Amino acid sequence: MSRSKSSSPRSPKRPPDPPPSTWDERIINSLIPWRVEIAGVTLFILSFVTFLALPGWTSARWLGWWTSLLRQTFGWGAYPFALSFAAAGLHVALRKAERPYHLHAAQVIGLELILLTALPLSHQLTGAALPDAYLGNGGGLIGWALSEPLRDFFGPLLATLFYFGLLAYGAALIFGFGWDDLLQGLNTLSLRLRLWAQRVAPVEAERMEAERETEMGGETADSTPTDPDELVIINDSAPTQPRRRRRDKRLPPIDLLEKGGIVSMSKDEIDAKKQIIEQTLADFRLPAEVTEIRRGPAVTQFGVLPGYIEKTGPDGQPKQQKVRIGQIAALQKDLTLALAAPRLRIQAPVPGRGVVGIEVPNAEVSVVRLRSVIESNAFDKLKSPLSAGLGRDVSGTSIAIDLAKLPHLLVAGTTGSGKSVCINAIISCLIFNNTPEQLQLVMIDPKKVELIRFNGIPHLIGKVETEADRAVGVLRWLTAEMDRRYEMFTAVGARNLNGYNRKIARRKDVKKLPYIAVFIDELADLMYTYPGDVERTLCRLAQMARATGIHLLVATQRPSTDVITGLIKANFPARLSFAVASSIDSRVILDTVGADHLLGKGDMLFLAPDASAPVRIQGVFVNDIEIERIVNHWQTTMPDFEPHPAPWENLIARHALLDETDSMLEQAIEIVQKKDYVSTSFLQRRLRIGYPRAARIMEHLYEMGLVEDPKAGGKTRRTFVDEDAEDPLGDYLSHQDDEEV
Repeated sequence: MSRSKSSSPRSPKRPPDPPPSTWDERIINSLIPWRVEIAGVTLFILSFVTFLALPGWTSARWLGWWTSLLRQTFGWGAYPFALSFAAAGLHVALRKAERPYHLHAAQVIGLELILLTALPLSHQLTGAALPDAYLGNGGGLIGWALSEPLRDFFGPLLATLFYFGLLAYGAALIFGFGWDDLLQGLNTLSLRLRLWAQRVAPVEAERMEAERETEMGGETADSTPTDPDELVIINDSAPTQPRRRRRDKRLPPIDLLEKGGIVSMSKDEIDAKKQIIEQTLADFRLPAEVTEIRRGPAVTQFGVLPGYIEKTGPDGQPKQQKVRIGQIAALQKDLTLALAAPRLRIQAPVPGRGVVGIEVPNAEVSVVRLRSVIESNAFDKLKSPLSAGLGRDVSGTSIAIDLAKLPHLLVAGTTGSGKSVCINAIISCLIFNNTPEQLQLVMIDPKKVELIRFNGIPHLIGKVETEADRAVGVLRWLTAEMDRRYEMFTAVGARNLNGYNRKIARRKDVKKLPYIAVFIDELADLMYTYPGDVERTLCRLAQMARATGIHLLVATQRPSTDVITGLIKANFPARLSFAVASSIDSRVILDTVGADHLLGKGDMLFLAPDASAPVRIQGVFVNDIEIERIVNHWQTTMPDFEPHPAPWENLIARHALLDETDSMLEQAIEIVQKKDYVSTSFLQRRLRIGYPRAARIMEHLYEMGLVEDPKAGGKTRRTFVDEDAEDPLGDYLSHQDDEEV
């Protein structure tokens, strides 16, 4: 039987290899990824050659026809249009490169709008007709076509004004101005005109200002009396219009804060108190005259000028001797009785003025709102992201501070004196004027009731810590963050936070560092629980954290020496005291008496680092509704924000483990990293501890997986960690957390 052929199909033949690319195909394939850049370079070259050909600097047959067409179409606008096309080509050519500029679509639209508006405007101003446009004069045919219909419909004047409005709008698009900036510019112009009027005609300007304040409800007498012996009454409580800066669109609007009113004071009441002061001093044979009256929100300061008394000299002749200011200050209780005042404070003398200040409480206290201080010139002049409004002084002038210059603030005051309200006001002011990228907050509130309302805002790192043991971990993390920032500054050669952010501004791979404001509402509780750790970390932060942008505000209701130690006082030069129980507490916080005579409810004494004496201020009041509005605004503005885990959680867990095991465990881990074999006796010698303690540490190392279990009869153990491991203890804690989850 013959063998049949295999019926299996034959395998298909392999297609022939394509012919190799020719040299021109290789060039085209290599240029295809750069086709956009090539088009941009071509556009730039053609536009630049066109710009050179327009004034006749270069010539060719095709260039002559092309430039004639451009002149006839755009007139003088052919030059800027040629440059704009050249700029567009260069912009496209640098598509893949890091451009040294940032161009927005609104800026391009604004530039083209200015050019298209300037063409018909030139026809309007020069009166060019259609024959002139054909010759390339004015704005060319496009300028004539855009100007002629409007001139016939509106007339020359309205059409010209319309074009100027378009020019202004185009400029606003280029520089990024909006309606808010226009209103702020008008406010600035009105303020400068008023200041100019005061320089040109000061008497008339002050009279008009007094009339305006009287209409608002304030009580102001003429501050420029014609009689030199006439009483001077000063009231600066009327709000002014400061120069506004541009605000981020995410920041809360000023309407979220409530407006404050002004409580008037009758002239009869002022005269009555003035007469009582002068008569009381005269009864004690101390002639004096009230020459100044400054009306503040809570107190009125009467400026007393001491007079002269006659005394017999050594030669028996009568001699005029000025009344000593100490004699007036010694009559504090007598003046309090005569004026029927609850408390009275005498400032002898008032710094910068040649009078003795007698501060008498007002019958009705004016509430100082945060909005009025934010809108004041004193707040606007600071020009700092860490600006905060404190309140108004005894003359009604707004007082604002810059946390970056203090650089840390120590606050004291009894319960109900306004301490927590002041902290809430400062926090509200900071988050009112700063985005989370500019400022971050750390809050510690052992009282558990005051600062927890700020939980959930994007500025807050972690959450408000209320436990004393966790608060110590927060302070330790702050010192580690301070050290980390100093290392980053060294890497770029910067001295402080502003210098670092300025140096890395153009780098896209590095983010700017924000300020960190730390608020501790009750220091006494922390000092009683962990006195050594809290004092040591606070002092180190106060000494070194200023350059890194970390600023502290520490408050306590008991300013005793065991809470505010000498080291803490030395590192907190800025102090703020509300009403305290005794003159001893006043000396602890301010190094002088006076805080024991305050009225409470926001009445404070502020001692600046560069001031010789404290300033009396009525603090701003922010109610719960205003705080809720600001917090809700940020939660609504950034709905996608998710709070990150607190960065100090690992540090707290580390120290908790060390407290449960042994405080020298970290040092033992460092030794194990450097050795291949260790023993209990070796740890005993290196750590200088007893054998039982060294044995317990060795067992902890075994539980962490860093050393092996000892073999039978052997004392040394092989190590499982090398020197390159960054943080074995942190890795162990992370592994423990994963197992718990």
